[in-house]
Amino acid sequence: MAQHNRFSHNRKRPNHAPRATVERPVFEIPPRKIPTALGKAFVILEDAKKTTFEYRSGAWVPYALTIAQCREEGEVKELAQKINKMTRYEVRLPLSHEG
Repeated sequence: MAQHNRFSHNRKRPNHAPRATVERPVFEIPPRKIPTALGKAFVILEDAKKTTFEYRSGAWVPYALTIAQCREEGEVKELAQKINKMTRYEVRLPLSHEG
């Protein structure tokens, strides 16, 4: 006996009215960002109060910039390990900031 193929795709498709053409916005290429030279990476700690600390001369001393300011000016990467419930960040600022 002949078997019926349930998965055949020989169905007629309905004729739809032609769609109105939609004008798409012209894609604009954004201007290139000028690359900046970043300095050497250093580690900063941030506590629950959003205070930042830098390791200098064998001790953690307060740092002038917050993590948010560092993100605006340079490159910030959060590190996995925490020290005394403080988050560690690796920060690279532009060479013009270092002195």
